[in-house]
Amino acid sequence: MSNVTETEIREYYDRLRKDAQAGGYALNPNVKFTMDLVRGLVVNEKRYGYCACPCRLASGHKSNDLDIICPCDYRDIDLNDHGMCYCALYVTPGSSPNKSIPDRRLAPQGKPAEQPVGQSLTLSLPVWRCKVCGYLCAREQPPEFCPICKATKERFEKFI
Repeated sequence: MSNVTETEIREYYDRLRKDAQAGGYALNPNVKFTMDLVRGLVVNEKRYGYCACPCRLASGHKSNDLDIICPCDYRDIDLNDHGMCYCALYVTPGSSPNKSIPDRRLAPQGKPAEQPVGQSLTLSLPVWRCKVCGYLCAREQPPEFCPICKATKERFEKFI
């Protein structure tokens, strides 16, 4: 989505950083990486009307995605257990946010969590997941490089 301006991204980043500090949280110190995540949040806000985590596949239905609206429901427990949240936007000061952590949104069998009764998610394309950073994309084949961590297409797995 090209209608996101650098000014919008910078303003959202500044607001997010101030809110994080006020709440006792820290953003990833890698500013370029963090700005890419913020760009995804701004794109998702324009696309869906809410800031769905840019590292997870949003359904486009807010009621289905409440748990992945940033900051997601899993942030605090991920910070406690891994020193970073799933997308590595939030980190524990002094932690090393350059590792992959499990997605708590997944069911124990490694399959996506069930949709609420009466609602289903149907996709016309397969979803690919970067095994390094968790980035998700829906397309025929995985991208040549992950737009988040730059891993090559061999590091992607079919997710759905």
